[in-house]
Amino acid sequence: MGELVSLKKAALLRQSLKRQRKIVVFTNGVFDILHAGHVQVLERAKKMGDVLILGLNRDESVRLLGKGPGRPLNRFKDRARVLAALSAVDYVVGFKEKTPEKTIRVLRPDILVKGADYSKDNIVGAPFAGKVARIALKKGYSTTALVKKIQGLSAA
Repeated sequence: MGELVSLKKAALLRQSLKRQRKIVVFTNGVFDILHAGHVQVLERAKKMGDVLILGLNRDESVRLLGKGPGRPLNRFKDRARVLAALSAVDYVVGFKEKTPEKTIRVLRPDILVKGADYSKDNIVGAPFAGKVARIALKKGYSTTALVKKIQGLSAA
């Protein structure tokens, strides 16, 4: 089971993992309503290394992204708890900025993972990672689409 940690603790863990020659993988996201597409990306990211650190947008960060009114649906602590319970996730670290660049700059992961919907040139934090990997997303899975579907059902 994973653990929610501060950026300071994550940085100390990263130093220790580096000394142990462990490959650290980092990915990030909002993960407002966890779905199979999220789980697939996290499992594939974990297989790329020894330790997966997940950067999770704090509530104020989600609002900066303009995901829509009422987002996030699930509070940071609740999203962090669910994600930390996944076997693929070793550590969850929250960030309040619009992007995880500061977190990536501090952690300097061996591998930075993003969905294939991001072009390599537009991946925030790429210069601070050993390498960047893009993972194909599971078709038909989107939190935004789920929210729209729920809103459509509740309006009927």
